Amino acid sequence: MSLSLRPEHLKRYKDFALLALKYGRRDLVKRAGLTELLPDDSSEANRAAPCAENLADDVERLGPTWIKLGQLLSTRPDIVPPAYADSLKRLQDECEPIAFAEVEKILRDELGVRLSRAFAAIDERPLAAASIAQVHQARLHDGRDVALKVQRPGIRPQVLTDLEAMDDVARFLEGHTEFGGRFSLYQMFDEFRKSLLRELDFRQEAMHLVTLGGNLKEIPEIIIPQPVMDYSTSRVLTMQFIPGTKITEMSPLARLELDGERLADALFRAYLKQMLRDGMFHADPHPGNVFIVGGRIALIDLGMVARVTPALQDRLLQVLLAVADNRPDDAAKALILVGECRNGANQIGFERGVADIIAQNQEIRVQRPQVGRAMLMLLKVAGENGIRLPPEFAMIGKTLLNLDEIGRTLAPHFDPNAAIRRHAGEITQQQMSRDFSLGTLFSVVVDLKDFVQQLPGRVNRILDRVADNDIQVRVDAFDEARLMEGLQKVANRISMGLILAALIVGAALMMDVPTQFELFGYPGLAILLFLAAAAGGIALVLVILVNDIKAKGKVKTRS
Repeated sequence: MSLSLRPEHLKRYKDFALLALKYGRRDLVKRAGLTELLPDDSSEANRAAPCAENLADDVERLGPTWIKLGQLLSTRPDIVPPAYADSLKRLQDECEPIAFAEVEKILRDELGVRLSRAFAAIDERPLAAASIAQVHQARLHDGRDVALKVQRPGIRPQVLTDLEAMDDVARFLEGHTEFGGRFSLYQMFDEFRKSLLRELDFRQEAMHLVTLGGNLKEIPEIIIPQPVMDYSTSRVLTMQFIPGTKITEMSPLARLELDGERLADALFRAYLKQMLRDGMFHADPHPGNVFIVGGRIALIDLGMVARVTPALQDRLLQVLLAVADNRPDDAAKALILVGECRNGANQIGFERGVADIIAQNQEIRVQRPQVGRAMLMLLKVAGENGIRLPPEFAMIGKTLLNLDEIGRTLAPHFDPNAAIRRHAGEITQQQMSRDFSLGTLFSVVVDLKDFVQQLPGRVNRILDRVADNDIQVRVDAFDEARLMEGLQKVANRISMGLILAALIVGAALMMDVPTQFELFGYPGLAILLFLAAAAGGIALVLVILVNDIKAKGKVKTRS
């Protein structure tokens, strides 16, 4: 691997090497050429068996980029063992708040005015302090309460440096290790990088708020806070303040007052619509980003979104319905169509693994239905059998897994599989309307117009070539002469075998016919037929052996 000599890069290489070494992947450190960066006492320090419980703490110490990567890996059971994945799920993206003086400076630099001109009041106490941004409540001069999301100073260059170092490691591991190639580590990292860079640009999040707010306006139970664009920049996001309660902080009595089944169903419907109809969905709906506001659900922190192409939407709907209806064959077919079979892919093993996962999903659905878990396990069994699914499947599985948890919090007996079946008809109808829309019709008409316009010229070129006897047809076919020769040999051997069988049967029948001509005390004609059959059988065997030996010699000569 071509290592950068920049000190900050070398430090990140060393962090990766120590982490991989501690948790049992010395092979990756050695293949990546990072052994020289390890301290002399590293082997002694890591002889003890690693404790999976400590992995989250070790990752948190490396900073925000590693925290985000750890959160992503916690949803990849195909890459991370279950014990380590459980540890990474507990990663907290929370930090000590920065001083309000720094917040004021960033606001002045970004908005270009004094704070008193922009805001009537700002609460100096942060509502939340994460590794990338800090949130404060404020009030505009027109009386609107808003939430100010302010990016931490220096976070952008730190993340960019980390991503550059990770790029080197991921690129090398995919190109030089079986582990990296099988799981397409660089492709996964590239998707992670794009998502994190979008999250650093708060203008992108503002557009996500507008887009998702418009897409979900037909679902009254869902609230999306809207941005104040005049007060938003790449490092500051001003948006509608949601005075709600986190779903994780609700008391049992407060939950009893909610219509949990209705809210859980509406939330699931909203995400199915995002994934299967709109093609863009909020990819980080963990319980801390879900608020209850007056009997409705508010989704905040829309920095991380993912997109689904129309072709993938159709296959995803097929997979979800197959999982919900216990149809493993249909699920396997849809996944194979959308996936990429690598060299040595085990399709039969994959189909068996899909059947096992869907059977397990049906067994646990009575107590704890988990469609998100099923999707992530499908991703795992695909990787184990050499089938590469699109990277969007990991984000979809992660999102559905979070929805499973939120659904159980709102309504302990909520069944996401039943919700899929309830809304499948509506989604299918919407997809058909999309496919047969006026715009699609116009596109078909334009293609037909181009075909008609170009048809005369193409026909003239073909007729000119036919007239000049210059037309050629390329056909990649088998050698007919060799095929006929082989078939003739097979027919001759079958005929010879039938003749020999007839001689043996005839001789056996003539054994009971008394004659004066005898050989060895048996009817002579019968014995002659037996001898002829034996000689013919030996000759046939010799011919077959000689021809096979010659054929093998020709194959070796060609190779």
